[in-house]
Amino acid sequence: MLTLIRNALVYSPQLLGLQDVLFCGPNVLQIAKGIKVPDAAWVKEVDANGCILIPGLVDPLVHITGGGGEGGYHTRTPEMQLTDATLAGVTTLVAALGTDAVSRSLNELVIKARALTYEGLSVFCYTGSYEFPVKTITGDITQDLMMIDNVIGVGEIAIADHRGSQLTAAELARVAAQSRVGGMLSGKAGIVFVHVGDGASGLQLLHQVAKQSDIPLTQFYPTHINRSQPLLEQGVEFAKKGGVIDFTTSTNQHFLNEGEVSVTAAVKFALEQGVDSSRISLSSDGNASLPVFDHAGDCIGVEVGQVSSLFYAMLALVKSGFSLEQILPLVTSNAARTLKLKRKGGIALDKDADFVLLNNDLAINKVWGKGQLLVDNGIAVKLGTFEVC
Repeated sequence: MLTLIRNALVYSPQLLGLQDVLFCGPNVLQIAKGIKVPDAAWVKEVDANGCILIPGLVDPLVHITGGGGEGGYHTRTPEMQLTDATLAGVTTLVAALGTDAVSRSLNELVIKARALTYEGLSVFCYTGSYEFPVKTITGDITQDLMMIDNVIGVGEIAIADHRGSQLTAAELARVAAQSRVGGMLSGKAGIVFVHVGDGASGLQLLHQVAKQSDIPLTQFYPTHINRSQPLLEQGVEFAKKGGVIDFTTSTNQHFLNEGEVSVTAAVKFALEQGVDSSRISLSSDGNASLPVFDHAGDCIGVEVGQVSSLFYAMLALVKSGFSLEQILPLVTSNAARTLKLKRKGGIALDKDADFVLLNNDLAINKVWGKGQLLVDNGIAVKLGTFEVC
């Protein structure tokens, strides 16, 4: 079946203007005005007049098997379901473990990623968790990257956090070296995705590694950089030195009251400080726990991160005065480039047919993942295996 989207205002994520987009399965065949196709049963035309076509969103951090547990066994968060992503326009995501690498395993993570990929998404994984020594599947970081197709890096290893392993610069350098070599040998990013907590040390450990070893700062991809204003300022310095920083879109009022910087304010601040927009990405931290700790470090409450927060953060940024063209790379191409997901994050002949069709009010109308229609008229037409209407 060929699908032809006609007369859409296309962002690749750069604005291409009014275009037709022809694709078959995951392959984009042509992007042009006035594409001619036969009038046949095997050609489906979509009238996108007045609509906007953007790439499927790329989310570099989702806890697809759930996370949490900081408040005890009953606070383990639930698994992600297919429509948690598709109804929010997310077609590509990277899965990670978090605090708990005992009741949540890497085997389970990789299998869940393959299940979601079968159902219509593109899902990749980080090996490891918050912990050091890094837990792996094969017993070695480099082997995981080389031998497991959907493992693309290490993460989310924790620094500046009381839940982390308090690793040293030398230990983190060895992790980064193994991941770097694994990435080189497998043609993958080999990135070290770093959970940054609210500890005073912030990003200092990453700079120590770069100073004391041959590992460049760009080997690290730190997230939660909008956790506080001091951390945001460190993130600006990191980005100006060539790194990419990631802001978290899932939040709650307690976090904001405690000093977390909203994504809108964080993006504005970073750009005002001279950070190139290509050095900023957003992630949902979907299905993670959002734990609230008291001054003694005890967990006194837990909420759950939402994959949909990525899409709503994009809308909030546009509403605040940014253009769609300015903001789209933060939720599509920047993460895809950093993670070397070469067929993701854009609309082009060398990219997968991952699209979101927006109405003129930016509400989601349709979503395609690898050419498969997943959402139509704002309603999921493909459900996960165990989802119910």
